[in-house]
Amino acid sequence: MKLNELTPKPGSKKRRRRIGRGISAGQGASGGFGMRGQKSRSGTGTKPGFEGGQMPLYRRIPKLKHFPLVNPKQYTTINVSQLNTLPANGEVTLESLITNGIVTSNDGSLKVLGNGELNVALVVKAAAFTASAKQKIEAAGGSCEIIE
Repeated sequence: MKLNELTPKPGSKKRRRRIGRGISAGQGASGGFGMRGQKSRSGTGTKPGFEGGQMPLYRRIPKLKHFPLVNPKQYTTINVSQLNTLPANGEVTLESLITNGIVTSNDGSLKVLGNGELNVALVVKAAAFTASAKQKIEAAGGSCEIIE
């Protein structure tokens, strides 16, 4: 039998440490939290990642390249080719597209993409246009209005 082979009896349980129950108990007075300071106070202390007021790492890092946006803008996208079914000189908004059944869900403000061709003159009101979409709408005799 060696010291490193000794183990407690199967089924036995070690008694939990009761801190703050007097100096004779071994963890009295400050209860293992030391004297004064933020970490000795009751409660949880600081949240994970807190660096004493310094800009924490999880907020410093995304300023570098190749990190995804924290709050990316969400757009409901539609291609120029899908606008061909609408009547000429009509006004195109997100609400009108939903009522016509061209767009099925509102995922954010409307963004018009430039895939396909447009043969109808339309007044398109959207939050954003790609350069090719704007060019195709104006070439068809329509106009683009940016709304917030």
